[in-house]
Amino acid sequence: MTKPVHSIGADSPEELAAYTAVRAAQIVRLSPSTLRLWARGDGEHAALLAPAERSPLTLSFSNLVETFVLASMRRVHGISMQRVRKALRYVGRELGVQRPLIHARFRTDGVRLFVDHAGELLDVTSPEQALLREVLDASLERIEWGRDVAERLYPWVRADLAGPKSIVIDPRRGFGQPIIAGTGIVTERYRAGESVAELAQDYRLDTGQIEDAIRCETSEAA
Repeated sequence: MTKPVHSIGADSPEELAAYTAVRAAQIVRLSPSTLRLWARGDGEHAALLAPAERSPLTLSFSNLVETFVLASMRRVHGISMQRVRKALRYVGRELGVQRPLIHARFRTDGVRLFVDHAGELLDVTSPEQALLREVLDASLERIEWGRDVAERLYPWVRADLAGPKSIVIDPRRGFGQPIIAGTGIVTERYRAGESVAELAQDYRLDTGQIEDAIRCETSEAA
């Protein structure tokens, strides 16, 4: 029998309700309607995650990590979320955890189990199976793990999988809101009217880092 893995408490910063559905969807680059479906399910499909609060729908940092990884799978054509549910239940049983996507062992043992179980998801001879592994590996590279569970997330702020880790979300800093990695700043000064060039000069960062921070919170940066 698989030994149970340490889990985080319900009152830990990682589990506190912190992101509305719209805000979480913006961070993980997903439509709010899709995120709501994953969090609530419908008459036909069970939910893919258990949100921190259901009314109004509010996600925790751990929920955000789960949604981030699930959203990355949508990059692979042909994956059914219904079958993803089944594969995740299988991985959870094998690893001895209820929520495999937030556990460090998903990166080491879980991805292999998930992709090996991809006969449930894809034609096993399809090159999309290799793409699934590539996408999962790229996604998990953007998560920092503590002893067992996810502690920080570097969301994508650009279209390519290899984008820089310029923005970090840490539930123990800045109330879990996106900040520029290596600093404590957010985008309030930009909203107050300061330019990208002024902020870059003040914080001795390049304009790309400032634009990434703005892009993560708004749609104003090109």
